[in-house]
Amino acid sequence: MNAAREPIVEANELTKRFAAVAAVNGLSFTVSRGEIFGLVGPDGAGKTATMRMLAGVMQPDSGSIVIDGVDVVSDPEAGKPHISYMPQRFGLYEDLTVDENIRFYADLFEVPTAVREERASRLLAASGMSQFRARLAGQLSGGMKQKLGLTCALVHTPQILLLDEPTTGVDPVSRRDFWRILYGLREEGVTILITTAYLDEAERCNRLALLHNGRVLYCDTPAALKQRMPGAVVAISSSAGRDVRSAIVALEGVSNVIMVGGGVHAVVDDARLRIPELRNALQRGNVPFEEIAVAAPSIEDVFVALLEDEGKTL
Repeated sequence: MNAAREPIVEANELTKRFAAVAAVNGLSFTVSRGEIFGLVGPDGAGKTATMRMLAGVMQPDSGSIVIDGVDVVSDPEAGKPHISYMPQRFGLYEDLTVDENIRFYADLFEVPTAVREERASRLLAASGMSQFRARLAGQLSGGMKQKLGLTCALVHTPQILLLDEPTTGVDPVSRRDFWRILYGLREEGVTILITTAYLDEAERCNRLALLHNGRVLYCDTPAALKQRMPGAVVAISSSAGRDVRSAIVALEGVSNVIMVGGGVHAVVDDARLRIPELRNALQRGNVPFEEIAVAAPSIEDVFVALLEDEGKTL
């Protein structure tokens, strides 16, 4: 096997129940060395529970997890030097400065002072935070706290980085900075598993696993998943998106209507046949629109359509 494509994370038939609810239900996937792998899906799909099991902070009821050759189910402590886990609410100390937080996490992993300083300086510079090293963490913005959390998570140079919705609630500029850091880490050979609530971010991953009801429905590259799109996407540009949706949602051949910025995306069985019908319906309803045209599907379009195709809804 090519070393570059060697699996570094192997999850097999993971199951985790909370009372009568199966949060994770027979979930399996592998992650190759040096890739960015996304776990995406609606709330309750099992993303956070899966991350917690991978990190060794929660035991599965059944199934196996091997990370960098270590069985983390039977020996969670042995896996911890290989990974760094950044949960949704990373445990920063708000009464410590940026530098003091980094020093604390470095000391936990016995990182030498010179190594800590070099890595922290490089990561803070990449995220535009070098000038805030003396600022209390409690006085940082939400995006800056997440970037500090990432720096703390990376200070011991892990091989695998587990990120649970790290950019939720973060401003667009900070999200861009965050992903620039992740791309740099990938170039250094770090393997990244990320869950995200933003499906536009899913486009940035090498591969994606679509989770629903605790299991993997599909796992592939974003481009390959788009080829699974049933039907076609028709983009309708309009300032009256809700009125557009109401006018077309019940039409024959329209399987879904998704609100997007600047209008709606309608998933139809045959674009050539349905575009004239969509136009007529909007005109009959006096609904203003600027343009109707076939559009390339987004990951959001694909995931909604695939879930609908499975007989489920978001």
